Amino acid sequence: MSSAGDSGNTESETRTDLAEDRTILANERTFAGWMRTGLATVGIGLAFNAVFTKIDPAWIARSIASLFVFVGIMIFYIAQRKSCQVIQRMDSHEIKPIETLNMRLIAGLMSLASALLLMAIWFLM
Repeated sequence: MSSAGDSGNTESETRTDLAEDRTILANERTFAGWMRTGLATVGIGLAFNAVFTKIDPAWIARSIASLFVFVGIMIFYIAQRKSCQVIQRMDSHEIKPIETLNMRLIAGLMSLASALLLMAIWFLM
C-alpha cells in the first residue's frame, strides 16, 4: 500500500519528466529558428552582392556579402553545438529527440552550401 507521500513523489517525478521532454522540444524549435536565422543572414549577403554589383571596385560588395555568409556559417556552427549540448544533458521520457548526428549533418550541409555560395560570389560573378 502506498502512502500519500509516495503518490506525491511519483506525480512530481512525472511532472519533472514531462518538463524535460518540453525542454528538449523547445531546444529543437530553437535549433530550427537559428537555422532560419543563419539562412536569412546568408540570403542578405547574397542579396547585397546582387543589388550592389555596380559598386566600384567590385571587391567591396563581395567583401560585405562574404561577411554576411561567414556570419551565417558561424550561426550554423554555434546553433548545432549548443543544441547538441542540451540534448546530451537531458533525458527524454515520452518523446524521441532528434539525433545529435542529424543536427550536425544539417548544420554541416548548410555550412557547406554557404561556403560554395561564397566561392561562387568570388569566382563566378
